[in-house]
Amino acid sequence: MPELPEVETTARGIAPHIEGQTVKQVIIRQPQLRWPVPENLNGTLTNLNIRSVSRRAKYLLFTTDVGTIILHLGMSGSLRILPEEKTADKHDHIDFIFNNGTLLRYNDPRRFGAVLWTTFPPAEHSLLKDLGPEPLLSDFDGNHLYQHSRKRTVPVKSFIMDSHIVVGVGNIYANEALFMAGIHPSRHAGKISLARYQRLAGCIKTVLQNAIQQGGTTLRNFVNEAGNPGYFKQQLRVYGRAGLPCIQCLQLLTEIRIANRSTVFCINCQH
Repeated sequence: MPELPEVETTARGIAPHIEGQTVKQVIIRQPQLRWPVPENLNGTLTNLNIRSVSRRAKYLLFTTDVGTIILHLGMSGSLRILPEEKTADKHDHIDFIFNNGTLLRYNDPRRFGAVLWTTFPPAEHSLLKDLGPEPLLSDFDGNHLYQHSRKRTVPVKSFIMDSHIVVGVGNIYANEALFMAGIHPSRHAGKISLARYQRLAGCIKTVLQNAIQQGGTTLRNFVNEAGNPGYFKQQLRVYGRAGLPCIQCLQLLTEIRIANRSTVFCINCQH
């Protein structure tokens, strides 16, 4: 599933190609995604200029003068910049065609993504209004985690993966940040000190920033017809390494399930 760094990489990859461009046509081949694609999306968007491409949590926002496209990649979605004449394949559900000949194509084999339209501020949309802060912005810090965790008995891993607490900390990044911070993933969220949450917040920022930086090397794939969707392999310290030696102490890494998600940690380094 595309996570925050992949979505950020997507936003950065397509922005130079569609920002400032005017929509000529929207072709909808499959309107039944996670939610139905608005029926008149072509009529609504034709002749509108894309003023900006941005990201909120794992949602992409294409802003025009009269409204915003809200796009979610779901489990398997991807966006590609292609020539207008490129023939569509089986799972190419939506094309955004621009006056300069640019084609932005949405592909989604599992159809769990979404393409929506709102004329209200995106922050007021039901999908966005209750989300927590962005992890890379200044309003997310250890004090935020500490204040929201008091009397909480959920495992800290589940706590930081809650999008109402902070957005974008998917399973991979939760594993990695907790290892970097030296915190056992099963510890009750309410039992962790302010100082440790300050360290954890910093580690979350570092892990996500590193992933985005690694993703930057794949931006070319958004304009490469033969390439992959632009996601990227990452240098992981614990996730996917159960049974292998810890990079810090050589103790074999342990894997457990928390909220039915794979959780890998070091019993020596995390407590």
